[in-house]
Order: sequence, then structure tokens, then C-alpha cells
Amino acid sequence: MSLLFLILVVTNAYSQQSFTLKEAVQYALKNHINVKNAELEIYSAENTIKQVKAAGMPQINGQFQYTSNVIVPTQLVAAKNFNPQAAEGEVVKFKFGVPWGGQAGIGLNQLIFDATWLVGLKAAPVYRELAQRTVATSKVGVVENVMKAYYSVLVAEERSKLLGLNISRLDTMLRELKIMNEKGFVEKLDVDRLQVQRNNLVTETQKVENLIQLSYALLKFQMGMKQQESLTLKDKLSETDINQLQLPEYQGVDYANRVEYATLMTQKKLTTLDIERIQKGALPKVFFSGSLGAGHSNPRFNPFERWFGSSALTLGVQIPIYDSGLRKLQIQQQNINLTRIDQSALFLRESFELQATQGIISLKNGLETLKTQKANLDLAQEVVRVSKIKYQAGAGTNIEVVNAESSLKEAQTNYFAALYDLLIAKVDLDKAMGKLLAE
Repeated sequence: MSLLFLILVVTNAYSQQSFTLKEAVQYALKNHINVKNAELEIYSAENTIKQVKAAGMPQINGQFQYTSNVIVPTQLVAAKNFNPQAAEGEVVKFKFGVPWGGQAGIGLNQLIFDATWLVGLKAAPVYRELAQRTVATSKVGVVENVMKAYYSVLVAEERSKLLGLNISRLDTMLRELKIMNEKGFVEKLDVDRLQVQRNNLVTETQKVENLIQLSYALLKFQMGMKQQESLTLKDKLSETDINQLQLPEYQGVDYANRVEYATLMTQKKLTTLDIERIQKGALPKVFFSGSLGAGHSNPRFNPFERWFGSSALTLGVQIPIYDSGLRKLQIQQQNINLTRIDQSALFLRESFELQATQGIISLKNGLETLKTQKANLDLAQEVVRVSKIKYQAGAGTNIEVVNAESSLKEAQTNYFAALYDLLIAKVDLDKAMGKLLAE
């Protein structure tokens, strides 16, 4: 019973899961380590915001100490202070203090006005925004990788199906040729040539099967799944879906949709606020402090007597007067950073336009290439069909059939390579246009 229970637990733990492309993307956005780590930045930002707020709240501290003055300090005092008749230069020794002393108390500090702290509060939502941008950047990368890995599996599986059909067709031809060879109508060499062709297809099929396994492993990794889990895909490639891939009407890139640009603009906000913080550092700071405590002095050890209370209230103002030009230099440095950000923003805008142009051209080329390769594939299939009929009718040769099969395999390989390139070009264009997360 225990063994059966263990088998059921293991089977349930790694049960087969099936995903559409959209479901695979959603799964990755919830489970990928990169996204989880990026989401920690949001918690970190919230923690930083709370720290800034707490710095302006009341700070209360208590303290207690009990001291043994092993050697009580001795001071020399002029004797005339106590005896006008004393000789000039005569001194008297005094011990200032007692062997035992103590301090206990509680203190309160409250910031009343600090312009730099107010700027920090104003920066709080910008810190939160920057953390969210970090998460979005991570998500874009995850979505891109999952989509490309998903398409890789789909294309490899479709290629495997066609190779299987090719082998099935060659098996039928081989059976017929063997019968014809036994009856003396064809040579053994014809059978061997076709057998070699079949063996090559079997080898090719095994390579594709290995590629499928590797593609599934990559997809699991990009989704954040355990390699031990079983995965199947719900979506299938169809000509209808492929024909729906059309060139979009290019109207320029909306930079706000590109997370890299939005992140840079958020960094610009923070830099501007940092300049404001430095500037307002020249304003006075006002604070309040209060203390309540007691002091203890005793010539003998007894911490329970001779405590004398004390209390103080303080309203303080700290006025910056001269900082040797440090503030000015700090502002200059931040202005340099602003210039760097503006130049980076210009570079990003130009790179986005280039990426979009490249994406459109790649998609256009992909559509044209796929159309050509599809026509070649159809033509190669027709050549195989006709070559087989001619050979069976005695009007063609076995070499023509073998060559036709080789051309068909090459056409299939080229077609699926073009199909994969087209799908990847669509993903790259969506990324360039800032639409990847919206998919």
C-alpha cells in the first residue's frame, strides 16, 4: 500500500501539463526565477520608502550605565580659593567624584523641518515606479524567450510529422520494388538505392526527435518548469495561422511602450529629484529633542540610593553656512548625469526606429521566403509523385525517384527553416514595437 501511495504521489507531482502559447507565457511570468527576483525589487523599493518616512518620525532611545571609578580623578586647586591666608602657590588636592556613579534616562528626537527629507518623500513613488520597470524588463525577456522556444518545438514537431510521412511513402515503394525485384522486373540495385534513401530519412528523423527533446527542455527552462515535469503543447501550426501573419502598417514606434525607454525616463526623474535634494540641503534644519533621566553618585556600592533626577527640552536649528563648494560640485555632477540620460534617450529612440525597420524588413522577407519555399515544397512533392508513376510504368528510372526524394527532403528542410525564421521575425517585430507584453 505504501509503495502504491508513493507511486501516486510521484505521478501527481510530475503530471503531464498542456499549454497554449498564451498559457505558457502566463505560466512563465508567474514561475520564472528572473521575474521572481525582479519582483523582489518592488519589496525592496517599498522597504526603502518606509525607511525614508521613518527617518522623519519620532526617535526614542533609552540608556542606562553604572560605573565604578576605580581611581577617582584628582585635581589641584589654588589654596587661596579656600584660605586667603594661604601662601602664594600653595595648592590643595581635591578628588572630583566618588567611586560609584550611574546614569539612566530616555531621550526623544523629532525632526520638525528638513527640506531634503521632504524631497525624499516626493521621490517615493518614483522609486516604486523604477522597481516596476525592472519587473517589466524581466517579463519582456521571459516572454520573448518562451515564444521563441515554443515556436521551435512546433516547427520541429511538424517537420517530424512530414519525415514520418516520407518514410511511410518510401516503405510502400520499397515493398513494391522488392516484389518487382523478386519477379525480375527491377534490379537489386534499384531496391538498394531506395533503401539507402530510407535509411537516411530514418537518421534524419532521429535527429529531429532529439531536437524536439532539446527544444522541450529549453521551453521548460524558459517557462521556469522543472525538467522532470511532462509538457505538451496545445497549439499547432496551420497554414491558416501562418497566412494571417501580415505586414503591419508602420506608424512609428511609441517610445512609451518600450520598457527600456520608460526605465530611462524614470531614472531621469530620480536624478532631477536628487538635484532638488542637494539644492535644498542649503536650507536650515529644525529639530526638537527632549530627555528625562537621573544621575547617581555614591561613595559606596549601592545602586538603589542617591539618584537625582534631570530633564531637558531642546529646540535646535542647524544652519548650513559654508561647505567649501561641495554642494555646487554635486549639482554639477548630477547635471552631467542628466545630459548623459538625455543623450542615451536619443540613442534609444534611434535604435528603436532601426529595430522596427529591421523587424518589418525581416517579416517581409520571411513572408516572401516562406511563400517561395512553400511553392518549392509543393513542386517537389509533385515531382516525387510523377517520378514514382513514371518508374512504375517503366518510363522512368530509379535514380529519378531517389533524386526526387532527396529534393523533397531539402525542400522540406528549407520550408521549415523559413517558417521558423518568419515566426521569430514576428516576435522580434512585436518586441521592437513594444507590444510583446500585450500579446
